[in-house]
Amino acid sequence: LVAVGVLYAKVFSGNKNVKTLEKKVVSANADPAPQGVSIAYIDMDSLHEKITYIKNIRAELENDQRSIETKWQNGYRSLENQKNAFIKSKGNSITQQEAEKFQGELLQQQQAIDGEKQDATQKLSAKSYKFMDDIQKKLKDFLADYNKDKSFQYILTTGTGLDYMLYKDSALNITNDVIQGMNEKLNPKK
Repeated sequence: LVAVGVLYAKVFSGNKNVKTLEKKVVSANADPAPQGVSIAYIDMDSLHEKITYIKNIRAELENDQRSIETKWQNGYRSLENQKNAFIKSKGNSITQQEAEKFQGELLQQQQAIDGEKQDATQKLSAKSYKFMDDIQKKLKDFLADYNKDKSFQYILTTGTGLDYMLYKDSALNITNDVIQGMNEKLNPKK
């Protein structure tokens, strides 16, 4: 980025201010990071696996999802059974009008089943979002209390899809402390 800036200045200013720009860039980069910066990180995958509250809610959400799918599949099975029973009862004597009427009724039932699934899925998504928002708030509250004694300036997260840190010193990992503290804080018995 600095090289592009210098090149840009060289090309468009006719070399007049290049040395001044180079001095400004060097002086801006000359200051090292402030001493005593205290950083820690949390492995979010471990939190999701080891905090009982999160595991319980996640299992509940998964059960709700399975329930929605089962209800939807049962609805379609019922439609298939109705179709088979209609064909069996009428045989080859089905009139065009009867077939169209029956097909229209099945289509309405199918739309109702799909609508119920969509509504249930939206409610489940809202419940999941609320849970994630709630757990993030609880985690931030916990870390605010936890950090009163530790005085970290930054607490970062890492995990699947969040791994932006190229190097992590395991001495800075506070995941186990957070898991223990969150399990105590979110214990349903308290």
